Amino acid sequence: MSPELVGLFGIAALLALLAAGVPIGVGLAGVGLLGLAVLISPEAAVIKGGVVAFETVMKYELGVLPLFLLMAHLCFAAGASRDFFDVAARFVGHRRGGLALASIAGCAGFGAISGSSLATVATVGAAALPEMRRAKYQPGFAAGALAAGGTLGSLVPPSGALIVFGIIAEQSIGKLFAASIIPGLTQALFYMVTISVLCHLNPLLGPKSERVGWRDRLLGIGRIIDVIALVVFVIGGLMIGWFTPTEAASVGVVAALGLCGLRGAFNREAIGGAVASTLRTSGMIYVVIIGAILFATFISVTGIADVMSAWVRDMHASPVLAIIAMALLLLLLGSFLDGLALMLLTTPIFLPIAQELGYSAIWFGIFLTRTMEIGFVHPPLGLNVYVIQGIAKDIPLSAIFRGIIPFLLADFLHLALIIAVPALTLWLPSVTGG
Repeated sequence: MSPELVGLFGIAALLALLAAGVPIGVGLAGVGLLGLAVLISPEAAVIKGGVVAFETVMKYELGVLPLFLLMAHLCFAAGASRDFFDVAARFVGHRRGGLALASIAGCAGFGAISGSSLATVATVGAAALPEMRRAKYQPGFAAGALAAGGTLGSLVPPSGALIVFGIIAEQSIGKLFAASIIPGLTQALFYMVTISVLCHLNPLLGPKSERVGWRDRLLGIGRIIDVIALVVFVIGGLMIGWFTPTEAASVGVVAALGLCGLRGAFNREAIGGAVASTLRTSGMIYVVIIGAILFATFISVTGIADVMSAWVRDMHASPVLAIIAMALLLLLLGSFLDGLALMLLTTPIFLPIAQELGYSAIWFGIFLTRTMEIGFVHPPLGLNVYVIQGIAKDIPLSAIFRGIIPFLLADFLHLALIIAVPALTLWLPSVTGG
Protein backbone atom coordinates (compact mmCIF):
# COMPACT_ATOMS: atom_id res chain seq x y z
CA MET A 1 0.00 0.00 0.00
CA SER A 2 1.41 3.41 -0.97
CA PRO A 3 2.19 5.98 1.77
CA GLU A 4 -0.35 8.38 0.27
CA LEU A 5 -3.11 5.77 0.52
CA VAL A 6 -2.13 5.03 4.13
CA GLY A 7 -2.38 8.76 4.79
CA LEU A 8 -5.90 8.94 3.32
CA PHE A 9 -6.98 5.96 5.43
CA GLY A 10 -5.50 7.70 8.46
CA ILE A 11 -7.47 10.92 7.82
CA ALA A 12 -10.68 8.93 7.31
CA ALA A 13 -10.04 6.99 10.52
CA LEU A 14 -9.47 10.21 12.46
CA LEU A 15 -12.71 11.72 11.17
CA ALA A 16 -14.57 8.54 12.14
CA LEU A 17 -13.06 8.58 15.65
CA LEU A 18 -13.97 12.24 16.17
CA ALA A 19 -17.50 11.61 14.91
CA ALA A 20 -17.77 8.75 17.41
CA GLY A 21 -16.89 11.10 20.26
CA VAL A 22 -13.28 10.05 20.88
CA PRO A 23 -11.33 12.93 22.51
CA ILE A 24 -9.39 14.86 19.90
CA GLY A 25 -6.00 14.44 21.58
CA VAL A 26 -6.44 10.66 21.85
CA GLY A 27 -7.63 10.43 18.24
CA LEU A 28 -4.75 12.47 16.83
CA ALA A 29 -2.10 10.59 18.83
CA GLY A 30 -3.61 7.17 18.12
CA VAL A 31 -3.89 7.66 14.36
CA GLY A 32 -0.45 9.31 14.21
CA LEU A 33 1.29 6.51 16.12
CA LEU A 34 -0.52 3.73 14.24
CA GLY A 35 0.23 5.37 10.90
CA LEU A 36 3.93 5.74 11.75
CA ALA A 37 4.00 2.11 12.90
CA VAL A 38 2.61 0.98 9.52
CA LEU A 39 4.88 3.24 7.43
CA ILE A 40 8.13 2.93 9.39
CA SER A 41 8.04 0.41 12.25
CA PRO A 42 6.29 -0.06 15.60
CA GLU A 43 9.54 0.54 17.47
CA ALA A 44 10.19 3.81 15.63
CA ALA A 45 6.61 4.95 16.27
CA VAL A 46 6.93 4.32 20.03
CA ILE A 47 10.27 6.14 20.18
CA LYS A 48 8.88 9.06 18.19
CA GLY A 49 5.88 9.26 20.53
CA GLY A 50 8.15 9.46 23.58
CA VAL A 51 10.42 12.07 21.98
CA VAL A 52 7.46 14.27 20.91
CA ALA A 53 5.85 14.08 24.36
CA PHE A 54 9.12 14.98 26.13
CA GLU A 55 10.03 17.80 23.74
CA THR A 56 6.52 19.28 23.89
CA VAL A 57 6.38 19.35 27.67
CA MET A 58 9.90 20.87 27.83
CA LYS A 59 9.28 23.46 25.11
CA TYR A 60 9.87 26.95 26.51
CA GLU A 61 7.51 28.63 24.04
CA LEU A 62 4.59 26.49 25.20
CA GLY A 63 4.76 28.14 28.61
CA VAL A 64 2.87 31.07 27.09
CA LEU A 65 -0.36 29.06 26.96
CA PRO A 66 -0.91 28.21 30.66
CA LEU A 67 0.33 31.68 31.65
CA PHE A 68 -2.19 33.49 29.44
CA LEU A 69 -4.89 31.09 30.68
CA LEU A 70 -3.96 31.91 34.27
CA MET A 71 -4.10 35.63 33.49
CA ALA A 72 -7.61 35.16 32.09
CA HIS A 73 -8.84 33.15 35.07
CA LEU A 74 -7.41 35.69 37.51
CA CYS A 75 -9.27 38.44 35.65
CA PHE A 76 -12.45 36.36 35.95
CA ALA A 77 -11.80 36.01 39.69
CA ALA A 78 -11.37 39.79 39.92
CA GLY A 79 -14.92 40.25 38.60
CA ALA A 80 -13.99 41.77 35.24
CA SER A 81 -16.14 39.35 33.24
CA ARG A 82 -19.34 41.36 32.61
CA ASP A 83 -17.96 44.88 32.96
CA PHE A 84 -17.20 45.33 29.27
CA PHE A 85 -20.82 44.73 28.30
CA ASP A 86 -22.12 47.01 31.04
CA VAL A 87 -19.93 49.91 29.90
CA ALA A 88 -20.79 49.44 26.21
CA ALA A 89 -24.50 49.31 27.08
CA ARG A 90 -24.26 52.70 28.84
CA PHE A 91 -22.85 54.29 25.68
CA VAL A 92 -25.01 52.74 22.93
CA GLY A 93 -27.97 51.08 24.69
CA HIS A 94 -30.28 54.00 23.86
CA ARG A 95 -29.92 53.37 20.11
CA ARG A 96 -31.88 50.86 18.04
CA GLY A 97 -30.17 47.53 18.61
CA GLY A 98 -27.92 49.28 21.12
CA LEU A 99 -27.71 46.37 23.55
CA ALA A 100 -26.82 44.04 20.67
CA LEU A 101 -24.09 46.50 19.62
CA ALA A 102 -22.94 46.56 23.25
CA SER A 103 -22.77 42.78 23.28
CA ILE A 104 -20.40 42.83 20.27
CA ALA A 105 -18.20 45.42 21.99
CA GLY A 106 -18.36 43.39 25.19
CA CYS A 107 -17.33 40.22 23.36
CA ALA A 108 -14.37 42.02 21.76
CA GLY A 109 -13.26 43.40 25.13
CA PHE A 110 -13.76 40.16 27.00
CA GLY A 111 -12.07 38.20 24.20
CA ALA A 112 -8.92 40.22 24.93
CA ILE A 113 -8.95 38.61 28.37
CA SER A 114 -10.23 35.10 27.73
CA GLY A 115 -8.74 34.13 24.35
CA SER A 116 -11.60 31.66 23.93
CA SER A 117 -14.77 31.80 21.86
CA LEU A 118 -16.79 29.52 24.13
CA ALA A 119 -15.72 31.36 27.31
CA THR A 120 -16.59 34.69 25.68
CA VAL A 121 -20.07 33.71 24.51
CA ALA A 122 -20.86 32.02 27.84
CA THR A 123 -19.75 34.95 30.00
CA VAL A 124 -21.03 37.87 27.92
CA GLY A 125 -24.18 35.94 27.02
CA ALA A 126 -25.01 35.36 30.69
CA ALA A 127 -24.79 39.12 31.30
CA ALA A 128 -26.27 40.47 28.06
CA LEU A 129 -29.08 38.09 27.13
CA PRO A 130 -31.26 38.80 30.20
CA GLU A 131 -30.84 42.55 29.60
CA MET A 132 -31.83 42.25 25.94
CA ARG A 133 -34.84 40.13 26.78
CA ARG A 134 -35.88 42.60 29.46
CA ALA A 135 -35.71 45.32 26.77
CA LYS A 136 -38.02 43.18 24.57
CA TYR A 137 -35.44 42.26 21.93
CA GLN A 138 -36.55 39.57 19.51
CA PRO A 139 -35.09 36.39 21.13
CA GLY A 140 -33.61 34.80 18.00
CA PHE A 141 -31.95 38.07 16.96
CA ALA A 142 -30.49 38.63 20.44
CA ALA A 143 -29.17 35.07 20.70
CA GLY A 144 -27.78 35.18 17.16
CA ALA A 145 -25.88 38.42 17.84
CA LEU A 146 -24.33 36.95 20.99
CA ALA A 147 -23.38 33.65 19.35
CA ALA A 148 -21.70 35.52 16.48
CA GLY A 149 -20.01 38.06 18.77
CA GLY A 150 -18.57 35.26 20.88
CA THR A 151 -16.41 34.12 17.97
CA LEU A 152 -14.32 37.27 18.47
CA GLY A 153 -12.74 35.50 21.44
CA SER A 154 -10.86 33.17 19.07
CA LEU A 155 -9.27 35.99 17.04
CA VAL A 156 -8.68 38.91 19.41
CA PRO A 157 -5.27 38.52 21.11
CA PRO A 158 -4.25 36.77 23.27
CA SER A 159 -6.05 34.10 21.24
CA GLY A 160 -5.65 30.52 22.41
CA ALA A 161 -6.22 29.27 18.87
CA LEU A 162 -3.42 31.45 17.50
CA ILE A 163 -1.08 30.29 20.27
CA VAL A 164 -1.75 26.66 19.35
CA PHE A 165 -1.33 27.42 15.62
CA GLY A 166 1.95 29.25 16.30
CA ILE A 167 3.32 26.25 18.20
CA ILE A 168 2.18 23.67 15.63
CA ALA A 169 3.29 25.75 12.61
CA GLU A 170 6.44 27.08 14.36
CA GLN A 171 5.48 30.71 13.76
CA SER A 172 6.00 33.83 15.89
CA ILE A 173 3.12 34.18 18.35
CA GLY A 174 3.84 37.90 18.60
CA LYS A 175 3.42 38.32 14.84
CA LEU A 176 0.22 36.27 14.89
CA PHE A 177 -1.20 38.49 17.64
CA ALA A 178 -0.27 41.63 15.71
CA ALA A 179 -1.76 40.20 12.50
CA SER A 180 -5.07 39.46 14.23
CA ILE A 181 -5.82 42.98 15.47
CA ILE A 182 -7.11 44.57 12.24
CA PRO A 183 -9.13 41.46 11.21
CA GLY A 184 -10.58 41.36 14.73
CA LEU A 185 -11.62 45.02 14.62
CA THR A 186 -13.10 44.73 11.13
CA GLN A 187 -14.96 41.57 12.15
CA ALA A 188 -16.58 43.44 15.06
CA LEU A 189 -17.36 46.33 12.68
CA PHE A 190 -19.06 43.97 10.20
CA TYR A 191 -21.25 42.59 13.00
CA MET A 192 -22.18 46.08 14.19
CA VAL A 193 -23.12 47.19 10.67
CA THR A 194 -25.25 44.05 10.34
CA ILE A 195 -27.08 44.87 13.58
CA SER A 196 -27.63 48.49 12.56
CA VAL A 197 -29.02 47.53 9.15
CA LEU A 198 -31.34 44.86 10.58
CA CYS A 199 -32.69 47.19 13.27
CA HIS A 200 -33.17 49.98 10.72
CA LEU A 201 -35.24 47.62 8.54
CA ASN A 202 -37.16 46.18 11.51
CA PRO A 203 -37.01 48.36 14.67
CA LEU A 204 -38.90 45.69 16.64
CA LEU A 205 -35.83 43.45 16.54
CA GLY A 206 -33.91 45.69 18.96
CA PRO A 207 -35.90 48.50 20.62
CA LYS A 208 -34.16 51.46 22.20
CA SER A 209 -33.31 51.42 25.90
CA GLU A 210 -33.20 54.27 28.36
CA ARG A 211 -30.42 56.82 27.77
CA VAL A 212 -27.71 56.95 30.45
CA GLY A 213 -26.08 60.27 31.37
CA TRP A 214 -22.42 61.04 30.79
CA ARG A 215 -21.62 60.86 34.48
CA ASP A 216 -22.71 57.21 34.64
CA ARG A 217 -20.89 56.46 31.39
CA LEU A 218 -17.61 57.83 32.73
CA LEU A 219 -18.09 55.96 36.00
CA GLY A 220 -18.51 52.79 33.94
CA ILE A 221 -15.25 53.42 32.11
CA GLY A 222 -13.58 53.79 35.49
CA ARG A 223 -14.64 50.22 36.32
CA ILE A 224 -12.73 48.71 33.37
CA ILE A 225 -9.79 51.10 33.03
CA ASP A 226 -7.60 48.75 35.06
CA VAL A 227 -8.39 45.77 32.80
CA ILE A 228 -7.90 47.86 29.65
CA ALA A 229 -4.53 49.04 30.97
CA LEU A 230 -3.51 45.44 31.66
CA VAL A 231 -4.45 44.25 28.14
CA VAL A 232 -2.85 47.23 26.38
CA PHE A 233 0.35 46.92 28.40
CA VAL A 234 0.72 43.17 27.85
CA ILE A 235 -0.30 42.95 24.18
CA GLY A 236 1.23 46.33 23.27
CA GLY A 237 4.51 45.43 24.97
CA LEU A 238 4.57 42.14 23.10
CA MET A 239 3.94 43.75 19.70
CA ILE A 240 6.54 46.51 20.03
CA GLY A 241 9.20 44.16 21.34
CA TRP A 242 9.35 44.92 25.05
CA PHE A 243 8.56 41.30 25.88
CA THR A 244 8.79 37.89 24.31
CA PRO A 245 5.43 36.06 24.28
CA THR A 246 6.32 34.08 27.42
CA GLU A 247 7.56 37.21 29.20
CA ALA A 248 4.36 39.06 28.20
CA ALA A 249 2.24 36.27 29.64
CA SER A 250 4.30 36.28 32.85
CA VAL A 251 3.91 40.04 33.21
CA GLY A 252 0.18 39.60 32.55
CA VAL A 253 -0.13 37.08 35.38
CA VAL A 254 1.64 39.41 37.84
CA ALA A 255 -0.55 42.33 36.72
CA ALA A 256 -3.68 40.17 37.03
CA LEU A 257 -2.67 39.27 40.60
CA GLY A 258 -2.39 43.00 41.26
CA LEU A 259 -5.83 43.45 39.71
CA CYS A 260 -7.25 40.87 42.11
CA GLY A 261 -5.71 42.81 44.99
CA LEU A 262 -7.14 46.13 43.79
CA ARG A 263 -10.61 44.62 43.37
CA GLY A 264 -10.61 42.82 46.71
CA ALA A 265 -10.48 39.34 45.18
CA PHE A 266 -7.01 38.31 46.40
CA ASN A 267 -7.99 35.36 48.56
CA ARG A 268 -7.31 31.64 48.72
CA GLU A 269 -10.60 30.62 47.12
CA ALA A 270 -10.27 32.93 44.11
CA ILE A 271 -6.58 32.28 43.44
CA GLY A 272 -6.93 28.53 44.04
CA GLY A 273 -9.90 28.32 41.69
CA ALA A 274 -8.01 30.20 38.97
CA VAL A 275 -4.96 27.92 39.30
CA ALA A 276 -7.11 24.75 39.27
CA SER A 277 -9.03 25.87 36.15
CA THR A 278 -5.76 26.75 34.42
CA LEU A 279 -4.22 23.35 35.20
CA ARG A 280 -7.26 21.45 33.90
CA THR A 281 -7.40 23.39 30.64
CA SER A 282 -3.62 23.40 30.12
CA GLY A 283 -3.38 19.63 30.65
CA MET A 284 -6.08 19.03 28.05
CA ILE A 285 -4.38 21.33 25.54
CA TYR A 286 -0.95 19.75 26.11
CA VAL A 287 -2.39 16.32 25.27
CA VAL A 288 -4.02 17.78 22.14
CA ILE A 289 -0.77 19.44 21.00
CA ILE A 290 1.24 16.24 21.50
CA GLY A 291 -1.35 14.35 19.46
CA ALA A 292 -1.35 17.04 16.77
CA ILE A 293 2.44 16.92 16.38
CA LEU A 294 2.35 13.12 16.05
CA PHE A 295 -0.43 13.37 13.47
CA ALA A 296 1.47 16.09 11.57
CA THR A 297 4.58 13.87 11.55
CA PHE A 298 2.52 11.00 10.13
CA ILE A 299 1.04 13.27 7.42
CA SER A 300 4.53 14.53 6.55
CA VAL A 301 5.83 10.96 6.13
CA THR A 302 2.90 10.01 3.86
CA GLY A 303 3.73 12.82 1.44
CA ILE A 304 0.06 13.81 1.08
CA ALA A 305 0.85 17.52 1.43
CA ASP A 306 3.44 17.27 -1.36
CA VAL A 307 1.02 15.41 -3.63
CA MET A 308 -1.73 17.98 -3.02
CA SER A 309 0.68 20.86 -3.61
CA ALA A 310 1.75 19.32 -6.92
CA TRP A 311 -1.90 18.78 -7.83
CA VAL A 312 -2.68 22.45 -7.15
CA ARG A 313 0.35 23.50 -9.24
CA ASP A 314 -0.68 21.28 -12.14
CA MET A 315 -4.20 22.80 -12.12
CA HIS A 316 -2.65 26.20 -12.93
CA ALA A 317 -5.45 27.78 -10.91
CA SER A 318 -4.89 31.24 -9.51
CA PRO A 319 -3.83 31.34 -5.84
CA VAL A 320 -7.09 33.11 -4.92
CA LEU A 321 -9.23 30.38 -6.49
CA ALA A 322 -7.20 27.69 -4.73
CA ILE A 323 -7.62 29.46 -1.37
CA ILE A 324 -11.38 29.84 -1.97
CA ALA A 325 -11.60 26.09 -2.65
CA MET A 326 -9.65 25.50 0.57
CA ALA A 327 -12.03 27.79 2.49
CA LEU A 328 -15.07 25.88 1.17
CA LEU A 329 -13.54 22.58 2.28
CA LEU A 330 -12.73 24.02 5.71
CA LEU A 331 -16.31 25.29 6.07
CA LEU A 332 -17.61 21.85 5.10
CA LEU A 333 -15.38 20.12 7.67
CA GLY A 334 -16.42 22.74 10.20
CA SER A 335 -19.98 21.44 9.93
CA PHE A 336 -19.07 18.44 12.07
CA LEU A 337 -15.65 19.18 13.63
CA ASP A 338 -15.04 21.59 16.48
CA GLY A 339 -12.63 24.46 15.83
CA LEU A 340 -9.52 23.02 17.48
CA ALA A 341 -9.98 19.66 15.75
CA LEU A 342 -10.36 21.45 12.41
CA MET A 343 -7.18 23.47 12.95
CA LEU A 344 -5.06 20.52 14.08
CA LEU A 345 -6.32 18.22 11.34
CA THR A 346 -5.86 20.63 8.43
CA THR A 347 -2.76 22.68 9.33
CA PRO A 348 -0.21 19.99 8.35
CA ILE A 349 -2.06 19.42 5.06
CA PHE A 350 -3.08 22.93 3.98
CA LEU A 351 -0.24 25.11 5.31
CA PRO A 352 2.39 23.73 2.87
CA ILE A 353 -0.08 24.22 0.01
CA ALA A 354 -0.77 27.84 1.03
CA GLN A 355 2.95 28.53 1.21
CA GLU A 356 3.41 26.89 -2.19
CA LEU A 357 0.81 29.35 -3.50
CA GLY A 358 2.86 32.25 -2.13
CA TYR A 359 0.83 33.01 1.02
CA SER A 360 2.54 33.84 4.30
CA ALA A 361 2.19 31.33 7.16
CA ILE A 362 1.15 34.27 9.38
CA TRP A 363 -1.66 35.17 6.96
CA PHE A 364 -2.71 31.53 6.77
CA GLY A 365 -2.96 31.36 10.56
CA ILE A 366 -5.43 34.26 10.58
CA PHE A 367 -7.33 32.84 7.59
CA LEU A 368 -7.60 29.43 9.26
CA THR A 369 -8.67 30.88 12.61
CA ARG A 370 -11.27 33.10 10.92
CA THR A 371 -12.66 30.13 8.98
CA MET A 372 -12.62 28.05 12.16
CA GLU A 373 -14.64 30.76 13.93
CA ILE A 374 -17.44 30.46 11.37
CA GLY A 375 -17.73 26.81 12.36
CA PHE A 376 -18.63 27.95 15.87
CA VAL A 377 -21.93 29.37 14.58
CA HIS A 378 -22.96 27.54 11.43
CA PRO A 379 -25.14 24.41 11.58
CA PRO A 380 -25.23 21.61 12.42
CA LEU A 381 -22.48 21.83 15.07
CA GLY A 382 -22.39 25.55 15.93
CA LEU A 383 -21.01 25.18 19.47
CA ASN A 384 -21.67 28.82 20.35
CA VAL A 385 -25.33 28.32 19.49
CA TYR A 386 -25.59 25.45 21.96
CA VAL A 387 -23.87 27.54 24.65
CA ILE A 388 -26.45 30.30 24.16
CA GLN A 389 -29.27 27.76 24.15
CA GLY A 390 -27.93 26.46 27.45
CA ILE A 391 -28.25 29.97 28.90
CA ALA A 392 -31.79 30.47 27.54
CA LYS A 393 -33.34 27.03 27.22
CA ASP A 394 -36.71 28.44 26.16
CA ILE A 395 -35.28 29.83 22.90
CA PRO A 396 -35.51 27.04 20.26
CA LEU A 397 -32.32 26.11 18.42
CA SER A 398 -34.11 26.77 15.13
CA ALA A 399 -34.79 30.38 16.21
CA ILE A 400 -31.14 30.92 17.18
CA PHE A 401 -29.87 29.49 13.88
CA ARG A 402 -32.30 31.76 11.98
CA GLY A 403 -30.94 34.69 13.99
CA ILE A 404 -27.41 33.67 13.01
CA ILE A 405 -28.03 33.83 9.23
CA PRO A 406 -27.38 37.60 8.74
CA PHE A 407 -24.19 37.33 10.80
CA LEU A 408 -23.06 34.33 8.74
CA LEU A 409 -23.43 36.50 5.63
CA ALA A 410 -21.26 39.13 7.34
CA ASP A 411 -18.75 36.37 8.18
CA PHE A 412 -18.51 35.27 4.56
CA LEU A 413 -18.03 38.85 3.37
CA HIS A 414 -15.34 39.41 5.99
CA LEU A 415 -13.54 36.18 5.07
CA ALA A 416 -13.65 37.25 1.41
CA LEU A 417 -12.08 40.58 2.42
CA ILE A 418 -9.23 38.80 4.23
CA ILE A 419 -8.58 36.65 1.16
CA ALA A 420 -8.80 39.57 -1.29
CA VAL A 421 -6.67 41.99 0.79
CA PRO A 422 -3.90 40.10 2.62
CA ALA A 423 -2.42 43.46 3.67
CA LEU A 424 -5.19 43.74 6.29
CA THR A 425 -3.45 40.89 8.07
CA LEU A 426 0.21 41.48 7.21
CA TRP A 427 0.58 45.27 7.52
CA LEU A 428 0.64 45.55 11.31
CA PRO A 429 3.24 42.77 11.88
CA SER A 430 5.47 44.43 9.28
CA VAL A 431 5.23 47.78 11.11
CA THR A 432 5.66 46.49 14.65
CA GLY A 433 8.20 43.84 13.84
CA GLY A 434 6.13 41.26 15.80
